[in-house]
Amino acid sequence: MPAMPPFSRREMLRSSCAGFGYLALQGVLGLESAKAAVIDPLAPKQPHFPARAKRVIFLLMKGGPSQVDTFDPKPLLERDNGKPPPFALPRVKFAETGNLLKSPWKFRHYGQSGLPVSDLFPHVAKHVDDLCIIRSMHGTNPAHGGALLKLHTGSDTFVRPSLGSWVSYGLGTENSDLPAFVTICPTLAHGGVNNWGSAFLPAHCQGTPLGNASIPADQAVVRHIHNKKLSPEMQRAQLDLVSQMNHSHLDVAGANAALEARINSFELAYRMQSTMPELQDISGESEATRKMYGLDDPVTANFGRQCLMARRFAESGVRFVQVTHSDGFVQWDQHSDLLKGHTKNAAEVDKPIAGLLADLKSRGLLDDTLVVWGGEFGRTPVAQGSDGRDHNPHGFTMWLAGGGSKPGTAYGATDDYGYYAAVDKVHIHDLHATILHLLGLDHLRLTYRYAGRDFRLTDIAGEVVKGVIA
Repeated sequence: MPAMPPFSRREMLRSSCAGFGYLALQGVLGLESAKAAVIDPLAPKQPHFPARAKRVIFLLMKGGPSQVDTFDPKPLLERDNGKPPPFALPRVKFAETGNLLKSPWKFRHYGQSGLPVSDLFPHVAKHVDDLCIIRSMHGTNPAHGGALLKLHTGSDTFVRPSLGSWVSYGLGTENSDLPAFVTICPTLAHGGVNNWGSAFLPAHCQGTPLGNASIPADQAVVRHIHNKKLSPEMQRAQLDLVSQMNHSHLDVAGANAALEARINSFELAYRMQSTMPELQDISGESEATRKMYGLDDPVTANFGRQCLMARRFAESGVRFVQVTHSDGFVQWDQHSDLLKGHTKNAAEVDKPIAGLLADLKSRGLLDDTLVVWGGEFGRTPVAQGSDGRDHNPHGFTMWLAGGGSKPGTAYGATDDYGYYAAVDKVHIHDLHATILHLLGLDHLRLTYRYAGRDFRLTDIAGEVVKGVIA
């Protein structure tokens, strides 16, 4: 005779003694009635300690902008242009490269800090006193897919929750009518949905995409945001019936996190039908604001709209907003024709990013909004072909603004030619630990138990970079 399948104590109590044991258990646990509200899993949560930032806007320059052509000038690179590199190259390279290649752009000093910025970013340069430029970033993967996953999830080999999902899990959202994590025009390549997915974290923590990188920003919306078959009144009646049935089940079966999350997702989706279109309607923005973001120029209009939407989402209580600059050519990935490619890319994002920084500051939002800029890696200071640069995860630049970061500073350094992080090195895990710290979250304590072990964004590594904190 086959063995009986095991069953839980709750099932045993419910089926024994005519169910009186289960009734007693209900009394002890104080289970709510069918009409009681389920706790919102995205309700605001207290951080581990006082936070410097309440929210994050992540500006992703997909493909890998060149550090030695943007925010990390190298005089020796210009002096020794065309010569063989006087240092050993990595054992593992993405492709073959040649001699040293100087930057085709000039660097100038800006602001009271006097920090140098190349001519690629004349508008962002005006805000250099608000930037904390990290020149000593380094990662582990020279390929786009692995490097993007590392930047977003902390792992380049396993499916793990994204940074935005960890922030959502740790802090919830400040607006119950909106998701905690929104990603605007994300790329579907090189990791795709895993870059904003929640993996084993609860489903409500994953990012909500608006369109994707192949869709113009003015057409990017949340999928199925409009219901053409049912009126709002009929949808409300339908949701009320489903909710009553689900709560009745909870009364009998007991607490069920998955079902409670599903109930809340239905309700959030219903509310988003009105809040999302209103939030994406920028007709009420002033002409001055629209020009500040470059919406009056076809070169900057697309990314400008994304940046303006990021401000509107952040202002409305969304905890983590990502804006992606990408196209079908992997955007900043100039293996050849560096001058043409980086000039085009910077022209599309420079004014919108400057507009975002100015807008946040004028509204008092930059103090508690952490803006993060960068790509999955940098570029080599040696040439690929005659006029390109290869992938370089060994030393590159990212910058922070606002949210408790130290303004008007440059932290760390690459070597004299810009190939390797050399001084005060900052690994991707360190960046993640620092972002969480500014949000009031201890990366060692922000854990989730799955498959028999505790996971965290920084895995078994990561140190808070105190030198970038104001």
